[in-house]
Amino acid sequence: MKTLFLSIALVVISTLGFAQDTKGQTITVSIENAVSDDGQFLVSLNTKDTFMKGAGIQSSESKIKDGKATITFKNVQPGEYAIMVLHDANDNNRMDFEENGMPKESYGTSNNPRSFGPPIYDDAKFKVEKEDLKLAIRF
Repeated sequence: MKTLFLSIALVVISTLGFAQDTKGQTITVSIENAVSDDGQFLVSLNTKDTFMKGAGIQSSESKIKDGKATITFKNVQPGEYAIMVLHDANDNNRMDFEENGMPKESYGTSNNPRSFGPPIYDDAKFKVEKEDLKLAIRF
């Protein structure tokens, strides 16, 4: 019985010793240049399938101080992603539009592309590999 217990304990300890860490990477996003500290930033981490289609695979929000904020996404698995940020100035948790369809509130995406019209995934995409990332998004 004693030998059986020691054998089982040895197998468990050996298995734990060789277990691989499945923890993903951390993405730290610095957001700057908001026109005011009103409201909050709504930030989403997206794949190509979720970009411009909802909340994304991870979402966060942050109060704004001096036009800036920092958001961290943890345990992000290797792959291709894009980040979208909305300055929700009136705290209604959505983007507001003018009657002509133009946004009333500022927004930005990863890579800070300069484009007219809605954001494009290919302009905002980046790769997560084996190291943590730090990104800066400006409006």
